[in-house]
Amino acid sequence: MSAMAPARTESDLSFLLEHSAHVLRTRMAAALAEIGLTARMHCVLVHALEGERTQIQLAEVGDMDKTTMVVTVDALEKAGLAERRQSTTDRRARIIAVTEKGAELAKRSQEIVDGVHRAALESLPKKDRDALLHAMNLLVTGHLATPVAGFQVARRVRESTR
Repeated sequence: MSAMAPARTESDLSFLLEHSAHVLRTRMAAALAEIGLTARMHCVLVHALEGERTQIQLAEVGDMDKTTMVVTVDALEKAGLAERRQSTTDRRARIIAVTEKGAELAKRSQEIVDGVHRAALESLPKKDRDALLHAMNLLVTGHLATPVAGFQVARRVRESTR
């Protein structure tokens, strides 16, 4: 006797969001690799340029753990794109300062990131693009704004069974 799988009553939103995010991340990674950056490096550079931020603050903004953040900043320092410096407002704190070379590369990387996003959105008809952006903004500022506290899930994309 074999059990029948339960009938799906809703669209698989998890798969749709995860798959599209995964493909977008791979396209982003490939595009940024052409200028020698990772998405994490781009994130650190751009957010460090917004104002004095410590490694911990940048890790929070970029959703990175401490180890990943240290490795990322080490790579940025080695490439001459950023450096750790004493904060001008708190002598106990060390901030990540972007070098001139890093600022120039951050500008280029932001253009690349914008281009990857633009290409994805322009693949949709204008009315659908606007509806998608509106709906996604409603979700991330509403029902899906906050993860369940203290609960971690592996961030892996499922393979489609279609």
